[in-house]
Amino acid sequence: MVGAKNSVLKLMAAALLAEGTTTITNCPEILDVPLMGDVLRSLGCEVETDGATTTITVPPEISHEAVSVHMTRLRASVCVLGPLVARCRRAVVTLPGGDAIGVRPLDMHQNGLRQLGATSHIEHGAVVAEAQNLRGAQIWLDFPSVGATENILMASVLAEGTTVIDNAAREPEIVDLCVMLQQMGARIEGAGTSTLTVHGVSSLKAVEHRVIGDRIVGATWAFAAAATRGDVTVRGVEPQHVNLVLEKLRSAGAEVSTGDESFRVVMKSRPYAVDYVTLPFPGFPTDLQPMALALSAVADGTSMITENLFESRFRFIEEMVRMGADARTDGHHAVVRGLERLSSAPVWASDIRAGVGLVLAGLCADGVTEVGDIFHIDRGYPHFVDNIRGLGAHVERVTD
Repeated sequence: MVGAKNSVLKLMAAALLAEGTTTITNCPEILDVPLMGDVLRSLGCEVETDGATTTITVPPEISHEAVSVHMTRLRASVCVLGPLVARCRRAVVTLPGGDAIGVRPLDMHQNGLRQLGATSHIEHGAVVAEAQNLRGAQIWLDFPSVGATENILMASVLAEGTTVIDNAAREPEIVDLCVMLQQMGARIEGAGTSTLTVHGVSSLKAVEHRVIGDRIVGATWAFAAAATRGDVTVRGVEPQHVNLVLEKLRSAGAEVSTGDESFRVVMKSRPYAVDYVTLPFPGFPTDLQPMALALSAVADGTSMITENLFESRFRFIEEMVRMGADARTDGHHAVVRGLERLSSAPVWASDIRAGVGLVLAGLCADGVTEVGDIFHIDRGYPHFVDNIRGLGAHVERVTD
């Protein structure tokens, strides 16, 4: 399984914390990796990618201004904020872009930096933060935000004293970041728990690190198997990282078995309807909500899907309805009454996961379904068409 998109971009940003050459292996070959490489180049780094390996050479002095046009094209670019404040004591970071799935404010990022001793405000479309000295602090996050946890964590590793981040995000990608930072010389306790304790150090060193497997991509193939009554084995993903997902698929009628960094999903009959509620890890991932909706659209019974993280994540449902799905939304709830079969239609992807969810729906539809704006899919799924065709799907990539 390819490396995790939600991890590799943050690991690339973490390389800014140490002078020298950091090597990151098992990188997914997705559009966002070279985009992040361009962001790092704009800061003075040399970045080279050779297949699944990316090397980042960080000079003794780096620019504190991340104002590249590429910043507006991916959400994860904001994760250079913490490393720049830590290394340069000043950062000017263009407000990020990315998927159109809802408002994702930077309040917690800024508040965390302020508690570490920095000033921070928004000016001319950029976050501006600076500090004479960063000092450890007790920081409570109102919500276990992955991005805020990452930025505060990366800023605090070079701060004076001890920082405690309470209600921190617990995602496997946070643990992966902690592991790399520890390899670099950071002193971090509590990775994978809701409390991170960071004892600041004076400097870090460049390292080589392997990205963990992408649990979202792996689980996507699991949902594809369940929706099409197929049989898929995923290797390179720790089953515990998708434990709740696999339990949901069992409840839907799939046969699920797990092994050492692998799992298999077999669906022999029409799936049963299951309810889903998206929550921070270890809850059901919001990134898999479109796949859950595609499965629900052909399940036996009625499913309730509750989206708690992004208010616009349901915007793609109108595209599902074009394909005949019986789905209704009310605020952050969607009610889906499963049908035996969907019908083909031209549809458009609004973000990475929505695009893949529509492809899964197309696999369960009569006729030929056309999914437009698939550049979104390329941002998160390497060699998507080749991989899904390898699993038996009849899919073609068509260029205008």
